[in-house]
Amino acid sequence: MEKERLIEFAKEVKADLIGIASIDRFKGINKQHHPESIFPEVKSIIVIGKRITRGALRGIEEGTQFHLYNLYGYQWLNNRILALTTFKICEFLEDNGYEAVPLPDIPIEVPPMGIPVKKGKPAPNVLIDIEDTAIRAGLGEIGYCRIFLTEEFGPRQRFQIILTDAEIEPDQIKKENICDLCKECLKICPLGAIKEKEKEIEICDKKMIVAEIDYEICKKCKNGVLPNMYYENGKPDRIAALCSRTCLFHLEETKRIKNLFNEKFRKRPVWKIDKSGEIIEE
Repeated sequence: MEKERLIEFAKEVKADLIGIASIDRFKGINKQHHPESIFPEVKSIIVIGKRITRGALRGIEEGTQFHLYNLYGYQWLNNRILALTTFKICEFLEDNGYEAVPLPDIPIEVPPMGIPVKKGKPAPNVLIDIEDTAIRAGLGEIGYCRIFLTEEFGPRQRFQIILTDAEIEPDQIKKENICDLCKECLKICPLGAIKEKEKEIEICDKKMIVAEIDYEICKKCKNGVLPNMYYENGKPDRIAALCSRTCLFHLEETKRIKNLFNEKFRKRPVWKIDKSGEIIEE
């Protein structure tokens, strides 16, 4: 498959981001989360991204309108808008003679819901770690606060995956770090869910310093955190949370991302609520 044709079509159907990894980048991945467990003939893994518009975060930044982000930045964006783009690209691949398997962003914390159909096979359903895959496809990194960052939009995007037997030139892993370890997310977290303890993670030779996160505390956060739409025990959605919005503001102010605006994202003092629902006065 000619990579330029694929990218051109992806842009036509409104993909904002596209990254490609070859299957050899997944050596060492457990069978329960390996692309070959779903499609043994897979040669390329395509990651499709759609931006979360900055305006979808405005109501949460102002503390006055949470539902619009839930729709346009989370549920509808994942299950309708991005899903349609992913499906159209699958059709394009299959119109050109290549099989294409679309995969949504379902958290890998979801346990298997069946038993193996054959000895040595993983149990259904096999789930792929979408952020891990996006790194292998050259789209970005995990930032200090454990939110995925791209050089285009910072934390503002959603991803889905396509597995295909088309052999497509893979993208290079991002070398330059987007996160500058400012640790503003750690400083501003009102519940102490982001810990000072940190570690280095490495994926395909890409090294990233990340903080330890207490996700059980995050689930109690009333500062823009939403429950996982697929699985109640999965990690909560934190893209609109105070930590991630602070990260976005910092990345824009320091021009570490490309999608910039005429006006600042944060124009007023931040609002904070503790886990009991009380306002934290600055």
